[in-house]
Amino acid sequence: MIPELILASASPRRVDVLRQLGFDPTVQAADVDESYLEGESASEHVERLARRKAETVYTGGDVLVIGGDTVVVDGTRIVSKPKSASDAVAMLLSLAGRSHDVLSGLAIAGPHGVVSSVTRTSVYMRDFDAATATAYVATGEPLDKAGGYGIQGLGAALVERIEGDYYSVVGFPVGAFLDLLERAGWQGAFGTLTRGQVD
Repeated sequence: MIPELILASASPRRVDVLRQLGFDPTVQAADVDESYLEGESASEHVERLARRKAETVYTGGDVLVIGGDTVVVDGTRIVSKPKSASDAVAMLLSLAGRSHDVLSGLAIAGPHGVVSSVTRTSVYMRDFDAATATAYVATGEPLDKAGGYGIQGLGAALVERIEGDYYSVVGFPVGAFLDLLERAGWQGAFGTLTRGQVD
């Protein structure tokens, strides 16, 4: 039996990437505490939350539940979602002309147990000014996004280049997803799943 794919996230961006790959997941957002644990690194945090989301939604049976979490890291500072338009402008200006990292944790829970990984991508921002940041924030796009920008949308105009997986910055690293499917015993190609070997 081919398992149903369930996405334990309400993120429209993750849904979009899965649909781009030819899959049509059921969306069942997980309600989990996203607070940091004492001493927890950003990498540990996104992997733990991805696993927790997948485990929370998986209740047994022949389904594969995908959990994901993404954070923006500027040095040792975690750059979360802006609290207001003015916060978004300040956040963007703090990233302008510099590089930062985006960490995306991904996990798949199912009959195999849980497999997970973390993908790190470096994003280099253009050296834009306050007028540019203000104009972008006025579009409303950055207000629900970690780091205050969306690379897959209008925010692409703020990015000079990246080193790593573009889809990790979007929030759903495709290469990691396909690798995790293999570890879970499935081959995923062009919208179809076929049985493989459990890693």
